[in-house]
Amino acid sequence: MTPARLARATALVSAAAVPALAALHAAPVISTFGPLRNAAMPRLAGRGRPDHVALTFDDGPDHLSTPRFLDFLDARGLRATFFLLGSMLARSPGPAKEMAAAGHEIAVHGWHHRPLLLRGPRAAYDDLARARDAVADVTGRPPVLFRPPYGVMSTGAHLACRRLGLTPVLWTCWGEDWRRRATPRSVERTVLTDLRGGGTILLHDSDCTSATGSWRTTLAALPRILDTCEERGWQVGPLREHGVPGLPRR
Repeated sequence: MTPARLARATALVSAAAVPALAALHAAPVISTFGPLRNAAMPRLAGRGRPDHVALTFDDGPDHLSTPRFLDFLDARGLRATFFLLGSMLARSPGPAKEMAAAGHEIAVHGWHHRPLLLRGPRAAYDDLARARDAVADVTGRPPVLFRPPYGVMSTGAHLACRRLGLTPVLWTCWGEDWRRRATPRSVERTVLTDLRGGGTILLHDSDCTSATGSWRTTLAALPRILDTCEERGWQVGPLREHGVPGLPRR
């Protein structure tokens, strides 16, 4: 084969490979579809034992809002799982230390709240590693759980999790509490519409990626959500107590 033909053949192979690699990178996006994830991917969805509900919060810590959630949970005698952003942790390490001291489970939400689908494998690894190390430095304990921003995984993110000892966990229901038009009643209704025993609730203890002041709406919705769980005979706690098969419990 002449050099010119070799160059053309190489170009054709490369052109064909790029879409295939892109498809491979994006394949995990299918897990973003909630009904499919809940039915076919129970560990990723955070589906646990039927008498328990996992309460989780994203996007903290925030020095203004997070302590309000910690005080509320302490008054109720409850513990939850907090998925922290490294960039927020760097600004507000105090609330994270309070979380750890109070017995809450602390997990990783990445360093920046940016879609992993737009990052290559190296960038995804660096982001997760930086956040994991920051959580370990502040709390004294390495985290074992990870939730991707926007709930969107990529192949690169899965590989990074394996290297870093992190297990991805999404949710079975959320409150859509980040919306500007959200109210305590709408958050409560949205959560409870899809909540079943064994479910994992996603809420936010910070408004860093949500409508300004939306955390107040979330905090106001929590009492009725928790009261309903109690009325239905469901215990509420962190993911480590949720009984998800194959999920780390330390």
